Amino acid sequence: MTEVLRSADRVPLLRRARWAVLDWWYAVVWQVRSLGPTTTDDYRTGDGQPVVVIPGVYETWHFMRPLMDALHDRGHPVHVLPVLRHNLRPVPESADEVLGYLREHDLRDVLVLAHSKGGLIGKYAMTRLDDHARIDRMVAVSTPFGGSGWARLAPVRHLRAFRASDPVLAALARELDANARITSVYGVFDTLIPEGSELAGATNVRLPVGGHFRILGDARTRSAVLSAADPGTAAPDRDPA
Repeated sequence: MTEVLRSADRVPLLRRARWAVLDWWYAVVWQVRSLGPTTTDDYRTGDGQPVVVIPGVYETWHFMRPLMDALHDRGHPVHVLPVLRHNLRPVPESADEVLGYLREHDLRDVLVLAHSKGGLIGKYAMTRLDDHARIDRMVAVSTPFGGSGWARLAPVRHLRAFRASDPVLAALARELDANARITSVYGVFDTLIPEGSELAGATNVRLPVGGHFRILGDARTRSAVLSAADPGTAAPDRDPA
């Protein structure tokens, strides 16, 4: 079900500008925090459904820590893949790394938690490599399932790959069966994906949040992710009327 927030459909220009500034500040802060002492081992304990985290391009797994903390506190063991580094490789190569990690650690019935490009990697793994053998479902935050109009202006190849006409994105768009196992969470305004992240056939959760990065730290996003991970135990916060 798509969360329709009609009051936020038209976002004033000044609010978008403010959100954009806060968004990039969030990105800078978490790049700095990635140098801190927290390690991947801190998250691997728990008896719940295993979670595998796939961040976006230029991001380390630290960007996902607000959501990782929430899931780990709920009892989910959370796994990250340092081998992805800053996630600059093509989607198929990174998806192969994800499946390799699942096989190496014999992880099954996995929930993928992804941000941005990570959602494309997750869907590729679900549709082209896994066939429901190890990945149960995915929660993707701010993923350009339909591409981004900004990508055609990108100066480097790994960003131009987010064009809707890119062969990998176009092929993924035709893979409809897996969409029912995907929850797409996104805001009313995305700095990098003006088209939004609605995905046909998926559970679409549109939140009154602005930005591409800072949505990861918003309490309403945490609530939406927890609701998708453990249905019936939490619900997305609503837009305050």
